[in-house]
Amino acid sequence: MPFTPPPEFTTRPDLQGVFGMTATTHWLATGAGQSVLERGGTAFDAAVAAAFVLHLVEPHLNGPGGDLVALLATAEDPGTPVVLMGQGPAPAGATLERYRAEGLDLVPGAGALAATVPGAVDAWLLLLETHGTWELRDVLGIPLALARDGHPLSVGPARAIAAMASFFRDHWPTSAAHWLHPDGTPPVAGEIVTNRPWAGVLEELVAAGDALGPAASRADRVRSARDAWATGRVAREIDAFVRAPHRHSDGRDHAGVLRAEDLAGFRAGFEPAAVLDFRGTTVAKSGPWGQGPALLAALAILEPLDDALLDPSTADGAHTIAEAMKLALADREAWFGDDGDVPLERLLSPGYAADRRALIGPRASAELRPGTGPGRPALVRLRTAAEYAAGVAGVGEPTIESTGDLRGDTCHLDVVDRWGNIVAATPSGGWLQSSPTIPGLGFCLGTRLQMTWLEEGTATTLTPGRRPRTTLTPTLLLRDGHAVAALGTPGGDQQDQWQLLYLLRTLVGGWSPQQAIDAPAFHTTSFPGSFWPRTWEPGGLVVEDRLGEGVIRELEARGHVVTRAGDQVLGRLTTVGRDPATGVLHAAANARAMQGYAAGR
Repeated sequence: MPFTPPPEFTTRPDLQGVFGMTATTHWLATGAGQSVLERGGTAFDAAVAAAFVLHLVEPHLNGPGGDLVALLATAEDPGTPVVLMGQGPAPAGATLERYRAEGLDLVPGAGALAATVPGAVDAWLLLLETHGTWELRDVLGIPLALARDGHPLSVGPARAIAAMASFFRDHWPTSAAHWLHPDGTPPVAGEIVTNRPWAGVLEELVAAGDALGPAASRADRVRSARDAWATGRVAREIDAFVRAPHRHSDGRDHAGVLRAEDLAGFRAGFEPAAVLDFRGTTVAKSGPWGQGPALLAALAILEPLDDALLDPSTADGAHTIAEAMKLALADREAWFGDDGDVPLERLLSPGYAADRRALIGPRASAELRPGTGPGRPALVRLRTAAEYAAGVAGVGEPTIESTGDLRGDTCHLDVVDRWGNIVAATPSGGWLQSSPTIPGLGFCLGTRLQMTWLEEGTATTLTPGRRPRTTLTPTLLLRDGHAVAALGTPGGDQQDQWQLLYLLRTLVGGWSPQQAIDAPAFHTTSFPGSFWPRTWEPGGLVVEDRLGEGVIRELEARGHVVTRAGDQVLGRLTTVGRDPATGVLHAAANARAMQGYAAGR
């Protein structure tokens, strides 16, 4: 049976041009990035401007207190993908003994005990320092104006604030003061909102660079801003604020352990990418301190199969893809972490992939089946959502329901310029619903430590100075020594699953980017989730109804525990790219959630 042909109509056009393309999960960020390109900036200048706009317009999905992972390639070295690492580590005080003394068996999903060192701001400034061409003052022009003068609140953050309003009033008064009206009511979509404390921070960062005087270089000025972020008022106010106990997602009050010294000791950096060749295309991801290589592992398992088994629109394809992803995510759980000793070459080898492929049978698996090998870390006891709920009756999660539309999530941006510089970045963390807003700063801290375990010996056991295994996982594609596409999506554990569907439809099925983005999506939940309360659903498969009644019934007949999510809900993937032979650029964005936007010329 041939691969399903692409649809005739798409929700949006496949954009093409020769000058520059920007695609993000919010139109205002896209506009800011494209504005920088139009005024002579590079893709890296544009990405930094767009990212600081995302802090403001998608505050329920990311913030300055969060983190990021990016993949990039330069026009000078287009065949070498590089990882921009903006994931901060666990603070020095984040010890197993401390958390166990707090009566915890999991790191909370909200509250400062779950905070790593904020990494996003330093990472963006590092990118500007090393790869940008613009002054920090110019790059921050649009974000500063939005923070100081305001912007219309979008539907997504308005819903998140409304959902959190009573919690803010009862438990996080600084968040209530920042996000709610004086009478305690939440703002509505379309209302002009500002963030003047954050505008003040941005102005201080610019001033730190300007203070060096005209003799300093542009890079020196940006580096001075980085130092001010890590060692100045921001670090001091974070330290002072988290020492006061506040409500966490276990239903109790705790103080945080993040200190000014932790911020002073962290700097973002660049790392080599993990890569795999699939059907003539090199796929680049972060290292196994993140979940990115799980996508590579799934591709290695699927590589030699017939095209019909790689078609996400059919029952055979959806079953095969879901089973391959279960195996890849089981290995993620067993092996991936920041201990520097992950045997990634073996886990992506053809022989290992063949052994894993042989485990795919005609029925849906309901077991966690990681591969074996010397030195494999321990696994924790798995719990279903029902089992966990039975043990913690009445305990709520400030990040909103873990299966709901309003849970903390992520955003994404892609930029390519006419010279061939290209970047895909997935910023997240520091959601307005993740921890109390720090009054003098206008943002809150991230909660990435919830992705660590409080048991000894696992791949991601909580350890001071180590990064938690992040779910942030952008992708870069290369052919014949040139980067040809950048892509990514919000979605936590689902990010690589939805990207896998996109890659199969474009690289195997020949679909256009927009056709692949629009197509029905699905993902498995048959693995331990990375977010509190870390439960799983054996055999679980979440599908968009548009996959089709016949396909869904066949998947259920094969033993998949299917949850129907609705027609247009799974994923917010965006992408940009460049054909190195012609110089033609392309971009596409997702219509789901009605916020993603691509622009270019």
